[in-house]
Amino acid sequence: MGHRLSKIYTRTGDAGTTGLGDGSRVGKDAPRVAALGDVDELNSVIGVLLCEDLPEDVSAALTGIQHDLFDLGGEISIPGAKLLADTQPARLEKILDGWNDQLGPLKEFILPGGTRAAALTHLARTVCRRAERSVVALAHQEPVSDSGRQYLNRLSDLLFVLGRWLNKSAGRGDVLWQKGKNA
Repeated sequence: MGHRLSKIYTRTGDAGTTGLGDGSRVGKDAPRVAALGDVDELNSVIGVLLCEDLPEDVSAALTGIQHDLFDLGGEISIPGAKLLADTQPARLEKILDGWNDQLGPLKEFILPGGTRAAALTHLARTVCRRAERSVVALAHQEPVSDSGRQYLNRLSDLLFVLGRWLNKSAGRGDVLWQKGKNA
């Protein structure tokens, strides 16, 4: 691969448009750009999570997810492209099941928190849900791959379970919601 960006600023977006991967230009407020930005933000939050001291298998899984999210961003930035395989949501399910099998049943709602890593994982989960909403909104107007939407749905579930798993691994329990605690 040659040099992708030799000059960072181009001034081509000064009028409020941006270029897609296929060369077309759209408004920076277009649903496709919003979805792309939300997926990019999710990838960045996972990058912050990866700065934590995590078990090697967790780091490897999250790094793989970052690559998948970049592929998903490629799909979104090139209308009609398909870069995520149909098997990728199932791969997330397998990882999720491995962590979930080590947890007790969830009987209460939980609050984000516990360890810093778990709290960051819950932050990534909420950003993932927003990215999913953006991709679904885009899909109402333009074609989006099923695997991309499914991937984000599975990823938010995986991040929820990972937050619980990280707390348990650190010897902390879930932070349980207490209805009317301050009433």
